[in-house]
Amino acid sequence: MELRRHVGLQIGIDAVCLTVGLGAAYLGRFSLSPLTDTGFWMITVVAVCLLYFVGTALHLYLGRYRFGGFDEVLALLCSVVLTTIGTIVVDVAFGRSGRMPAGMLPLAGAVGLVLMFGVRYLWRLTGERRRRQQQRTGSEPIIVFGAGEGADRVLASMLRTPDSPYAPVALLDDDPHTWNLALGGVRVRGGREAIATVARQTGARTLLVAIPSADAALLREITTVAENAGLVVKVLPRVVDLIDGRVDVRDIRDLDLTDLLGRCQIQTDVGSVAGYVTGRRVLVTGAGGSIGSELCRQLYRYHPQELIMLDRDESALRAVQISIHGQAIADDETVVLCDIRDVEGVNAVFTRYRPQVVFHAAALKHLPLLERFPGESVKTNVWGTMTVLDAAVSVGVERFVNISTDKAANPTSVLGYSKRITERLTASVPADARRGVFVSVRFGNVLGSQGSVLRVFASQLAAGGPLTVTHPDVTRYFMTVEEAVELVVQAGALGGNGDVLVLDMGQPVRIADVARRLATRGPRPVEVVYTGLSPGEKLHEDLFDDDERDIRRHHPLISYVSAPAIDRQHVLALAPWGDPETTRAALRRLAQPHTARPHPAARIGAAEAPSVVGNDR
Repeated sequence: MELRRHVGLQIGIDAVCLTVGLGAAYLGRFSLSPLTDTGFWMITVVAVCLLYFVGTALHLYLGRYRFGGFDEVLALLCSVVLTTIGTIVVDVAFGRSGRMPAGMLPLAGAVGLVLMFGVRYLWRLTGERRRRQQQRTGSEPIIVFGAGEGADRVLASMLRTPDSPYAPVALLDDDPHTWNLALGGVRVRGGREAIATVARQTGARTLLVAIPSADAALLREITTVAENAGLVVKVLPRVVDLIDGRVDVRDIRDLDLTDLLGRCQIQTDVGSVAGYVTGRRVLVTGAGGSIGSELCRQLYRYHPQELIMLDRDESALRAVQISIHGQAIADDETVVLCDIRDVEGVNAVFTRYRPQVVFHAAALKHLPLLERFPGESVKTNVWGTMTVLDAAVSVGVERFVNISTDKAANPTSVLGYSKRITERLTASVPADARRGVFVSVRFGNVLGSQGSVLRVFASQLAAGGPLTVTHPDVTRYFMTVEEAVELVVQAGALGGNGDVLVLDMGQPVRIADVARRLATRGPRPVEVVYTGLSPGEKLHEDLFDDDERDIRRHHPLISYVSAPAIDRQHVLALAPWGDPETTRAALRRLAQPHTARPHPAARIGAAEAPSVVGNDR
């Protein structure tokens, strides 16, 4: 019944608009009132009937389109055009019984169409103003930063959602060209410098950063200004996380530290990734760890023929299996419990599954513990990697990707030494022995990984504090595990033999700033305590050795450097069971014996290599 009343009102409005259009055309042509002209009314009845039948056939009057909505425009336009043509045909076919020439009917249709659009616009405007007034009485006022497509969509969602928890009261954008713009009746009132002023004027206590593509640096800058003005900051999901690219008021969420430290926008060349993963047998070592498990989840999307997940932690393997398949399958032969220290076991796994692509993520990574027990880094990180490399060569692996760390650049710790040696080992696989490509990928701290600073801070907050930071000026590179792994998978398609691909981690972040921000968000004040740098720990991490150049040939977030060859006999001569200091010194010598050889791209002249992007670091 409600639909019938609504459709009846819509037909009545359009009939009146079309009649007024015909009357206006008649009056303009003859300067006489059409009310007493019988022929005029006959044409009007024909036109209104045609409009009803055509509009119904195009579903305009069947409730398919929201009255005043943009999706109704095409149907309304087609209905009026076809009605006008039909009226002309009828008038010409049956003879004009009035004084209205057929040539005037297109003008009448155009006037009627403009009136129909105008009524719908007023209807929509009145509805939005009514909803905005209702929101102001029952919703939280919110300032929206950003005047682009994301802001336009989220504003539209706020205004058309009757129970929206937010009512937009102002727009802000750093682009001066937008300062005269209004979206949905909400005006842009300046850039970030106006945040405090607009907050005082509007009484808003919340600021929404409506820029799905905003990186961590921009979010940190805006958040600092907003929080100083007493505003709570909220964000929209990243573009890649939005369903069908659509923004809805329900997508608005609280800002977290992952947004401030990670949130790198990555454009993955799906074709190149699928080219070496899809339909291949892929093996991931360390599959139960933070990096390895995310590798498995992302690689699974590219439909490998077989995804073999290898780890020595049975609980972690079960967890990653559940995250991919939704259940733990007891007899799943692609889940392999094996320690990379076990030479015979690793060889048996590779012989059985004969993987074509290998991602080597298994490693010991706890810096302070490895300083105390450097022999363990030899057994797992160095010899374990050698074991996996030898097994990969023996079965003819097509592509091998070794996961390294930024601590391998200008290394000062046992972890850095051992991972630098793994880069050199990967680059040293003899050309006459291998059939595929062997590369390493180097990147920094991963948010949310085991031992991550955020996990440490979270546990310290849960215990009531204090938050411990080694040094007031210590900085680290950060990236979310999803972003890091996405780049690792991409790098695996781009690297060549001997390459160490270095992921762009953005700008380093001061750990003390992170701790202070967390301390203020706790239920009660928490102290930040400085404990001093641990042995082997750097104040500032490096992504490149001092003699390495930042060369980006194919991807704006992936750099190319090379690792020097290493004598395997020297690696095998390491003595992990001896004195820790002796082992540490031996690792140091192997990690830094001489300068790395320059990458071939570095020798190309600037005029001959326009595709090389990057600066010396």
